[in-house]
Amino acid sequence: MKYDVIVVGGGAAGSTLASRLAEDANTSVLLLEAGNDYPDPAVLPDDVKFGGTRYAEAQDSIHNWALRGTITEEQGEIHVAQGKVIGGGSSINGQAMQRGFPEDFDDWAARGNDEWSYDKVLPFYRKMENDMDIQDDYHGSDGPMPVRRRITGTWADIQKAFYDACLAEGYPAVEDTNGPNPTGVGVSPTNNLGGIRMSAAMTHLNPMRHRLNLTVRGNVYVRRVLFEGNKAVGVEASSGGEIFTVGANRVVLSSGAIRSPQLLMLSGVGPREHLRQFGIPVIHDSPGVGQGLWNHLSVHITYKVKDGKTLTGDLDAPHFGLHYSGGAGYTNDMVLRSSTVVDEREEKVAGVRTRYNTGDVPAERAARISCTLGLPDGSGFVKLQSSDPDVQPEFNYQYLRHPNDAKRIREGIRFGARMLESEAFSDVYDFRINPLDDILNNDDALDRWARETVGTARHVSGTCRMGPDADTMAVTDQYCRVRGVDGLWVVDASVMPRVPRSGGIHPTVIMVGERVADWVAAG
Repeated sequence: MKYDVIVVGGGAAGSTLASRLAEDANTSVLLLEAGNDYPDPAVLPDDVKFGGTRYAEAQDSIHNWALRGTITEEQGEIHVAQGKVIGGGSSINGQAMQRGFPEDFDDWAARGNDEWSYDKVLPFYRKMENDMDIQDDYHGSDGPMPVRRRITGTWADIQKAFYDACLAEGYPAVEDTNGPNPTGVGVSPTNNLGGIRMSAAMTHLNPMRHRLNLTVRGNVYVRRVLFEGNKAVGVEASSGGEIFTVGANRVVLSSGAIRSPQLLMLSGVGPREHLRQFGIPVIHDSPGVGQGLWNHLSVHITYKVKDGKTLTGDLDAPHFGLHYSGGAGYTNDMVLRSSTVVDEREEKVAGVRTRYNTGDVPAERAARISCTLGLPDGSGFVKLQSSDPDVQPEFNYQYLRHPNDAKRIREGIRFGARMLESEAFSDVYDFRINPLDDILNNDDALDRWARETVGTARHVSGTCRMGPDADTMAVTDQYCRVRGVDGLWVVDASVMPRVPRSGGIHPTVIMVGERVADWVAAG
């Protein structure tokens, strides 16, 4: 059978896009997901269903690709969790619903993508959501994705101290970090309802599964896009040990910012010399495929909490973050957060205890202030390691190589350390565990320590970025059509010209799916 549209990848963007395309009964849509599909929410596995665990992020989870990627030269390769299940990352993530900021999208537009200004993306943020706390011109009330803020519970002592310290530094309290003025300290929205992780598969895809024009297939691994000349005409895939082909008028890659560029290169769209290295026939020379990998990074200050003071609250206790401007001339490019060292989401193994050195301090009495670089200047890459689709690509975040990134992280760590010494923390803070003073007060030592301890997020983006004709590294145009070929789109975080500075990308990925649906439908 030949379909009107094949969507490759049932993650946040793919589930959203497929559901919207299927609203037209005259459009046949095939959604292919490499991981398990769970069409019945009643049999959804607990590690996917409940947001209070990190079981699905474990290296041995069937719901995780468990990739290996390089973070810095000092740390080498690390485990990188990526969702391998219907819903993709939205089925294993931490359920943060922090949008990108207005400045992000006005920057995208200034780069030659005028369809992505804040005024033009806001309606699609509103379309995707049912904000349960705020009803105004910036928030949706009848979309499929629930959004709420945990603010009614008992505050943990470390959260109260952090909140008061931010106010003492002169930052305002922000009730709505998804509104037009996010600068200050506020609570990040979430899509966790009563402990349930509301993935895009649950909110967008499941209500559309009854449509006869929508077919969803799990455990189908797409190996490459098929072309006739420069026209995409289908995909080659494997399932149950069998390799087969499926035809389509349009093909959309929604496999994420690591897998989508890999698929393009395996299919002959990518840097010419790199493809020739692996004997892959070149359909279109696109030097930007796999380049410009953006991801948020965080460095953590750990400290001992005084005995008798609480590190956690109840289920609806707030967790605060401070959005502020660093020293690189950007607005709201930095985020500070306060949290426990032992993650409140239960893990199969106590990996978090070994990830942060707490010395002689019991991990249960240690907390941290995280300094997150929301708008890095340095980027990484994705490259093929083989022409075999079963071999994962090579990728490297190249964190903290750019001097502006190292400078801002250095300043952020010192800012967080200064907050710990403030009056607001006097009843909570016992002593700093890491970094020690001799590291904190020496630029070179602090830079080295940051590279040795920096952590990453699952916010990989930018590897198939959109851009105007004049941008030779742009892989797609602003309508997310792959340049140089026909009938092929990329619709996921890959197309972002720059990662949103807010510190999260989940709702933005869903918004991208909402935004591009009409363009794909129009062909």
